[in-house]
Amino acid sequence: MKKVLLIEDDEVVRENTAELLELANYKVYTAANGKIGVSEAKKQLPDIILCDIMMPELNGYGVLQILSKEPETKHIPFIFLSAKTEHKDIRKGMDLGADDYITKPFDESELFSAIESRLARVAIIKENMEKVGSTELYYAENELKTLNHLKNFFADNVEEFEFSPGEIIYHDGDNSNFVFLISEGIVKTFKIDEQGKELITGLHKEDDFFGFTSFSNNIAYQESAAAIENVKVLRLLKSEFKNILQKNHEVTFELIDHLTDNVSEIKDQLLQMAYSSVRKKTANTLLQFSEKMKKAHNDNPKISRTDLAGIAGIATETFIRTLSDFKRDGLIDIEGRNIKILNIEKLKKVY
Repeated sequence: MKKVLLIEDDEVVRENTAELLELANYKVYTAANGKIGVSEAKKQLPDIILCDIMMPELNGYGVLQILSKEPETKHIPFIFLSAKTEHKDIRKGMDLGADDYITKPFDESELFSAIESRLARVAIIKENMEKVGSTELYYAENELKTLNHLKNFFADNVEEFEFSPGEIIYHDGDNSNFVFLISEGIVKTFKIDEQGKELITGLHKEDDFFGFTSFSNNIAYQESAAAIENVKVLRLLKSEFKNILQKNHEVTFELIDHLTDNVSEIKDQLLQMAYSSVRKKTANTLLQFSEKMKKAHNDNPKISRTDLAGIAGIATETFIRTLSDFKRDGLIDIEGRNIKILNIEKLKKVY
């Protein structure tokens, strides 16, 4: 019989939900506030935790933060139950490491579906652990030899999240709890200056990692990340990612080389922004985007003019005027949001 810990301060909701779960053959433990919930979680070690957010003594965010730091409880699936439906509240819960979020009032099918899917995922991971004789994350020590092995690990074991165009994945200043791998789509990282101008610090395509911060110090994200188009990302706790790197030195060295290449690209971009002409910045941005996204040069980059201008480090209006000049000169063609490079060699020679 699977054990469920229900942390809920509303007595009626707590009793009704507990009854539903017991009728579905779950062993249910309850707690009337977050402080009691933390104690019960450590004592009972349930298979899954359902937790309200707004509670006395200790709220749901605090419960999750405490339990995610304890070795005995950090891998227990955690689902928020709350009447708070604003997107920022949902994102805050997911950013802290919650596995799911159910808004109240909810129906039986929604509740059981969320519980069963999380328990099934845990069961699959445990089976995989047993196959390799490991009590930790899935791969045995030194099993991962290359970055491709690491990416396959993400694909096989890490939960996927979806984001719509323009949706924020994390904000500058958020706790840097996760490292991300893109499974589909394009992500931009950016900072906002004192005048409110957006400066894009990086473009990341399918199969790229992003979200790295210090592994030794608990510092916040130093930039924001958002989806440019429909995006799917795989998200792993930074602590677990660090554990993998500590046990797989060959992957660590390859990752260092990969990040070093990224730093070199950023330096080149900064030099371009500082010293190149507007026409050169615009041309280089078009070429960079086309190459970065690994598209053929006769494909159509689909990205907003504002984002492209942010990469180039120039005003959007200036960027658009320069695109019009390029179109007049026969270097590119523009159809709506689509930009088609017509003469790549001449574009490379723009000064």
